Amino acid sequence: KATGTIADQQNIKADNSESSSTQNESQKGLWGIFFIAFLSGFAALLTPCVFPMIPMTVSFFTKQSKTKAAGIKNAIIYGISIIVIYVLLGTAVTAVFGADALNALATNVWFNIIFFLLLVVFAVSFLGAFEIMLPNSWANKVDSKADRGGLIGIFFMALALAIVSFSCTGPIVGTLLVESASKGGIAPIVGMLGFSLAIALPFALFAMFPGWMNTLPKSGGWLDTVKKILAFLELALAFKFLSNADLVEHWGLLKREVFLGIWAVISIGLALYLLGILLLPHDVKGAKIAVTRKVLALGAFVFAGFLLVGIAPQNAKYINFLSGFPPPTHYSLFQHEKGKHGLQANVMNDYAQAVQLSKQQNKPILIDFTGWACVNCRKMEENVWTDPAVMSFIQNNFILVSLYVDDKAMLPIDKRFTYTSKSGQAKDINSVGDLWATFQAENFSQVTQPLYVVMSPDQKLLSNPVGYTPNASEYLAWLQCS
Repeated sequence: KATGTIADQQNIKADNSESSSTQNESQKGLWGIFFIAFLSGFAALLTPCVFPMIPMTVSFFTKQSKTKAAGIKNAIIYGISIIVIYVLLGTAVTAVFGADALNALATNVWFNIIFFLLLVVFAVSFLGAFEIMLPNSWANKVDSKADRGGLIGIFFMALALAIVSFSCTGPIVGTLLVESASKGGIAPIVGMLGFSLAIALPFALFAMFPGWMNTLPKSGGWLDTVKKILAFLELALAFKFLSNADLVEHWGLLKREVFLGIWAVISIGLALYLLGILLLPHDVKGAKIAVTRKVLALGAFVFAGFLLVGIAPQNAKYINFLSGFPPPTHYSLFQHEKGKHGLQANVMNDYAQAVQLSKQQNKPILIDFTGWACVNCRKMEENVWTDPAVMSFIQNNFILVSLYVDDKAMLPIDKRFTYTSKSGQAKDINSVGDLWATFQAENFSQVTQPLYVVMSPDQKLLSNPVGYTPNASEYLAWLQCS
């Protein structure tokens, strides 16, 4: 193996500086994670493991507290304790693995396969086949600590809630952690903050205003319905993780059409369940179907219809709202469907060739740092790059090179080397993904994708790199400025 730096190997002259625009995009991404996590927290709140705990917990605080003010204070501390517990979980994940490792882990084949299997098991559990619970001894020990009273007792009450509700919240928390891990940095912490805030708010608010408890629906069969709806959603998400592994390794198991077909079947299954046609454990045959279930069933049928229509390559535009979840359009059973909605990179995974073409045609290089398992990359390719003005401008003015940071193809032996970072750490560059991930981090101080960089034929930075830019007009303005 040769020894050197990525800059030495690729002869890059770009500044090692992070642009303010990329930082802004990163902040937008964190807000998106927070919002999704917050909604996920509300979904978890409506499960049989969590919802019944609200009146029980609020009743405890109002009865045990000597004054109303003390009850409110204790409930607020309880809510803060819930937030602290989940944020500590996100912090631990970030601290143990680190930003770079989290990003690599999220695209790791075996990790995605294992998580696919776990989500399938959780989905089957949600459907009523069996119950997944943490050891009772854990809950008993925590309950004994909660009896101490004071701040410590309240904290352990919150920890008891997290443990007891694990069978319902575990799959949601796990999915959030994995999805946010793919963003790198503090995303797992932000995700857990949003999730726990949604869980904690009702407990604190109902303790402050006990009269609101009368407006809550009573616990009953509807909670089981919510749990089973979440089971279908978890099953659909499971195939997303299997698709990640398939894309990275190019197995061809879940081509775009197969993936959409599976999601359509799951959606139809959900509709049949909501209509009482498909009976699951604990369901009663002939039970009256509420109007809400019928409306949701209609929505599931409509969604399945969009999926089935969108299978045909020429109809891909009808499911653009799903961009990033199904495999890209060029990963298709239809061999004639090539490129990314018509915009195909001049070069893929060969920066040196892109530089050569750039000099020959006297065009700047547009580097597309992307990944096979990158959701936002697919959204950019299928929603922004398809814009006629953007597509035309790129084709006419740039040499487009797509560098896949999660490509597991091994480099030729004579192209492998040991990279020494500025901090003196050594890293073996053995695969295509190793090369481009380190190339991006070394030269542009970024580890997340997508990242777009424009360089001159002599490899000098022409503008500030940008990340995920879902607005086509903004992206076009950046291209024109570059």
